[in-house]
Amino acid sequence: MKSLIAFGSMFLVFVLAMPVNADGNGELKKYFSNTASEVKAADNAVEKREILNESFQNMSQTLDKVLSSGLISDNDRIGIEQFKTILQEKQNELEGSNGYDRVPDAQLNAFANYVVQDMEQADTTITISVVVLLLIIILIVLLV
Repeated sequence: MKSLIAFGSMFLVFVLAMPVNADGNGELKKYFSNTASEVKAADNAVEKREILNESFQNMSQTLDKVLSSGLISDNDRIGIEQFKTILQEKQNELEGSNGYDRVPDAQLNAFANYVVQDMEQADTTITISVVVLLLIIILIVLLV
């Protein structure tokens, strides 16, 4: 039993030390891809807009919880704040606030695709640790 605990501890140390890119790859990309699929399957613009808005709010709340946890490094905090800024810009564009034109109802499917592509092809790579990424994923699952 002690060897299992020791092995598990060593494994966690190595996993915790590995950085991971959160530029739309992996689970975060999958989260927004699922949102885009839901938007395309929705019958009307009100539902589509609600799905997108809820997705942005859930991710923003998750990031806020991670930031307030105190369990993250300064580098992770910077990466998460950059990611939050990108999300807020997308939400502003969806709503037509803070100087953005509101996304027309007829273009909501295209906007959902744009969000996924923007996460994939972001000019800046946001780097966060595996632990923080896992924490974000767990919180998303719990919120949804």
